[in-house]
Parts: sequence; C-alpha cells; structure tokens
Amino acid sequence: MNKINATPDQDQARLELAIRMLGHEARTHLITACTGFSQDRIRKLWGKRFRDSNPRTPGARRHRGKSPSSIEFFVRNPWIQADASLLAHLFANWGLLQILPDLSTPAVRVEDPVTRGQRFCDAFEEFQAISPSSPLSFEHAWNMLDALTARRELLLLDCGDCHALYVQDALALDGRRCPTCRVIPACRRG
Repeated sequence: MNKINATPDQDQARLELAIRMLGHEARTHLITACTGFSQDRIRKLWGKRFRDSNPRTPGARRHRGKSPSSIEFFVRNPWIQADASLLAHLFANWGLLQILPDLSTPAVRVEDPVTRGQRFCDAFEEFQAISPSSPLSFEHAWNMLDALTARRELLLLDCGDCHALYVQDALALDGRRCPTCRVIPACRRG
C-alpha cells in the first residue's frame, strides 16, 4: 500500500498496527510486510515511541537478525506443544487459517496486509492473555502460522485417546497422543 494512495484512516490503521507490532518486539521486516512502511520509518517510530521510555516501564526491545524458523521449538516439550496447539486454534478463530475436516490447515486469504496484521495481533494478544508465561514470542507465532499454512512443516493431529487437536512436526513419528495425555495419564480414555 502506497502512502500517497492511502486515506487518512488507512494511514492511521497502519501506524497503529506498526506501534502494536513494535510493542510485541516484531522485527522490522514483518512490520514492513504488514504496513508497507519503510524500514527507516519503522526505526524512527521505534525511537520515538520506545527507545526513550521511562526506565521504570522499559519499552520493547529491538531484535536483530533472522526471525526464528525452527519448527522443533514447537514440539520440544509437551508444555510448548500445548501452547502451540492453543495458538493454532486461535489462528483459526481469528480467520488466519482454516481447520478442514481432514485436519489440513490452509491459510485464509486476507487481501489487505493491515487486516492480516491486525488479526494476527488479536490472536497473539488473546494467546498471551490465556497463557501469559508462555515462551512463544510474536516472532515464533508468525513462524508457526507460516509452518502450518504455507510450508506445511507442522500439522494438526487428533489425539487417539481424548480426540483433542494438537500441533505436531509433519516429519516426526507420533503416537497420536496429545501433550496433555502424554503428561497426565489419567486424561486417557480406555
């Protein structure tokens, strides 16, 4: 979206989304993809909004380098796998992916990148409210959505014991047991 063609409301929505994403410590390239802002404008916005924050309420950190891209992170233990599974359901609830009857997870086509960014922030913020101590960062969540929809490196399976849907590495051997049933044997149905 070019600033010249943007209405004042659209430009305000892009600005608010950029600030929201900066607050979640998103990397510059993700903010650029969602807002169309230049990298320079994003750096200046961060400097104005977050760099000179009150020391008692520090601003967001700026991460450099590549975004996390390992899918092993999402299945390395049952607690993170359960968080990833919850996040996948929230992505579906916020219209970022579909969960089809065969458990495939195609992306929902969102024409406007600002709307997609807003939905993503909504899903991530709801996830943080439910699981505030989760190690899944905004960048991890972005990677996970891409791994579920575009790259198909992660998939949803249904637990053979309780029938809950959970995230799993597409190439890993799996006993068809969700993280909860692996941790708490009493959850299993006989």
